[in-house]
Amino acid sequence: MTDAEWAEVRSAMPVPAWLLKRGGRPEAFCHREMLDAVRYLVDNGVKWTALPVDFPYWRAVYDFFRRWRAYDYVRELHERLRRRARERSGRNAEPS
Repeated sequence: MTDAEWAEVRSAMPVPAWLLKRGGRPEAFCHREMLDAVRYLVDNGVKWTALPVDFPYWRAVYDFFRRWRAYDYVRELHERLRRRARERSGRNAEPS
């Protein structure tokens, strides 16, 4: 993910509860690394256990994705990015 892509995605990501002082603890891995790993999986169609060593441990990536999917953060991030793309192209944020 390029720095420009990351800047766009980062600003659309949900804010973790620990940053809002609502409990929890900081995550062990950078969200950018985790999202890069998930993108690699989707792009290359590999199994979780076949992630290259350049990424965090496969189980950490899997748990991150599973937690985000369970709380519907994946859909929320997609919706936020979709709205921004539509607004940038001069269209309504919501499709008709």
